[in-house]
Amino acid sequence: MGQKITTFLWFDHQAEQAAEFYVSVFRDGRLLDVQRYSEAGPGEPGSVMLVSFELFGQTFRALNGGPVFRFNEAVSLEVDCADQAEVDRYWELLTADGGEPGPCGWLKDRYGLSWQIVPRRLQELLTDPDPSRAARATAAMLTMGRLDIAALDAAADATS
Repeated sequence: MGQKITTFLWFDHQAEQAAEFYVSVFRDGRLLDVQRYSEAGPGEPGSVMLVSFELFGQTFRALNGGPVFRFNEAVSLEVDCADQAEVDRYWELLTADGGEPGPCGWLKDRYGLSWQIVPRRLQELLTDPDPSRAARATAAMLTMGRLDIAALDAAADATS
């Protein structure tokens, strides 16, 4: 048996394009399966209904369900980044061609799906045993869009 819980993403009609985009952004990504609507509908027979794809071993399903539902920030996908180069790469790719930068490391991609692009270093700073360092790192994070590791470190190290 595969994974027990799978993230299911609802698109108007761009499920296949979105899946192809995501597997291009995340280098280990791969398309798994494309299912098409039959004569039973509700979509146009032969058109893409459901696309299964994998990112970092996690299976996702993308449905062409029509314009009934839209993504919002209540659900996001967090990307754990080892360094600033990884933060920058994912930020640039996911905000390209209609994506929108947001606050505190959040963004929306061209399909409206929310992502958090988070350097590992941020979690270390936010859980620093010195509460004043953690507070300064948090305050700095709250002023940023794309997270900047050097600036977060500098803020944590600053003295009043």
